[in-house]
Amino acid sequence: MNTFGEALRVTTFGESHGAGIGCVIDGFPSGIHINTNLINHDLQRRQGGKNRYTTQRKEDDCFEILSGVFEGVSTGMPIALFVKNTNTKSKDYDNIKDIFRPGHADFSYFVKYGLRDYRGGGRSSARESVARVASGAFAKMLLGEFGIICESGILGVGECMGESIDFDFARESEIFALDKQKESIQKDLIMHARSTHDSIGGCALIRAFGNKKILQGLGEPLYYKLDGAIGAMMMGLNGVKAVEIGDGIAASQTCGSRNNDMMNENGFLSNHAGGILGGITTGEEINVRVYFKPTPSIFAMQQTIDIYGNKQDFELKGRHDPCIAVRGSVVCESMLALILADMLLLHTKSSLANLKKIYAEFK
Repeated sequence: MNTFGEALRVTTFGESHGAGIGCVIDGFPSGIHINTNLINHDLQRRQGGKNRYTTQRKEDDCFEILSGVFEGVSTGMPIALFVKNTNTKSKDYDNIKDIFRPGHADFSYFVKYGLRDYRGGGRSSARESVARVASGAFAKMLLGEFGIICESGILGVGECMGESIDFDFARESEIFALDKQKESIQKDLIMHARSTHDSIGGCALIRAFGNKKILQGLGEPLYYKLDGAIGAMMMGLNGVKAVEIGDGIAASQTCGSRNNDMMNENGFLSNHAGGILGGITTGEEINVRVYFKPTPSIFAMQQTIDIYGNKQDFELKGRHDPCIAVRGSVVCESMLALILADMLLLHTKSSLANLKKIYAEFK
């Protein structure tokens, strides 16, 4: 499947070493002024900046909007967007043409389809996330009309987990670190992994907050719960192996008297649920932690087999992230924005009162 969402539907296409990556956004409302600077900004953030902590493959990521926008404003028609691949080095993959790379989707794609694009993994490459970030920028424009903001940062690298959370600092950090005191340690872990031809995992923290009245009632019971959609969409990202909402795993290690978010006349007294109860938002801040495995692209000698079942030893070439969580955090932020925008549009038809507000002027 290459399409996600219900009211706001996004279809992505393209491969790592193909002509480019693109998306079609359907269901986006008309009348929204398109902020191209925001799209550019988020695409640059996804690149991780021009620093040594991310991949050395640096694409321009210049996008072209092909439809759905007229004179800078959305028309309500499908928005098509395309980003050309301009910095591919397909020859780096010639030595693995018939080899399955450990930890990659090479084997699973081959047994499913009977062939695979060995140039950087083709469709299974994280390069596809360009489309998610670009479409996520559109979702942020819609959410921004209602005062909802999505942010992200790196909470952990390897076993070094941040203790304090500062999203302002994360915006300035080369690795989007949330804890200023842990940043240097986390940087050292990434560089050690790179220098030893290895990689390391990480944890991203994503949050959504803003107008509490708007950020209430989003999510659909029972089969399109917000937390269910978050889990599905985040786990659908390359390299993600676990997702926690609110207290997550810690909730299974405590008792109800401590985990319940009690209330008084002023609202909730805590937010262990991460802003979601029964799959529907409460208006409190939405907190999501996403855990990425170590990049499978490492430059050490590895053992595997080829497409004929023969044992092979090989060394990978190419340009790869030593910690995919860094750039992955930006993608997760974009995905949360897309999910919330979808839920916002779905919520318009959840009650007669909502419909009457929409059609009040026609009375």
